[in-house]
Amino acid sequence: MQRVTISIDESLGQAFDDLIVGQGYESRSEAVRDLVRKAVDARRVEHTGGHCVANLSYVYDHHTRVLAQRLVGIAHTHHDLIVSTMHVHLDHAHCLETTILKGETARVRAFADNLRAERGVAFGELNLISIDPADGHEVPAHSHAGHAHLTPVYVADRSRP
Repeated sequence: MQRVTISIDESLGQAFDDLIVGQGYESRSEAVRDLVRKAVDARRVEHTGGHCVANLSYVYDHHTRVLAQRLVGIAHTHHDLIVSTMHVHLDHAHCLETTILKGETARVRAFADNLRAERGVAFGELNLISIDPADGHEVPAHSHAGHAHLTPVYVADRSRP
């Protein structure tokens, strides 16, 4: 493990300490590792093709003319990217949907952009995690019936439980 030293002003340090306590981190190091991991992965996803798993969450007004039908049509057009969708009624007019996606990063981004651009959709957020669709592990007497695992490209920090 490498040691990195940083200097930050008092107010930012206190705000960071409050944040890490609020999120349940045991140390600044754990929180910084997660921030660095997120930044590195975001850069990799931004500059490489490859594959990803993703969560697309958005709120929409179901009273917007035929919006629900348009959203279903977009989803059916991209059925090969969609793993699962959860629909929640927020109030009399608004719904929240969260959709788990997997596939080529460019296609996942295009799907999300297309859906978020629909009139009546608000608060859309896409969270991408780059993956390697073939992890290449070998286990005797172990079969996957022709499918590959979806392994995160960045190996998880083994020091965390």
